[in-house]
Amino acid sequence: MNLIVNLIIYLVVFGLIWWLISMLPLPAPVAQIVRVLFIILLILIVLSVVGILPGGYLPPIRL
Repeated sequence: MNLIVNLIIYLVVFGLIWWLISMLPLPAPVAQIVRVLFIILLILIVLSVVGILPGGYLPPIRL
């Protein structure tokens, strides 16, 4: 259960940051690079929460 809550919280925070950065008027090449970096970060978050990758950089959320 704690795993699901952590994943939901990380994805909500990730979505809010993605939304805020998408509001910035970035040139097209920079926006494409930022989009690719966010997709890579999303994959790393999901893999580390599931336990496939070691997620030492993600702090555990205690409720």
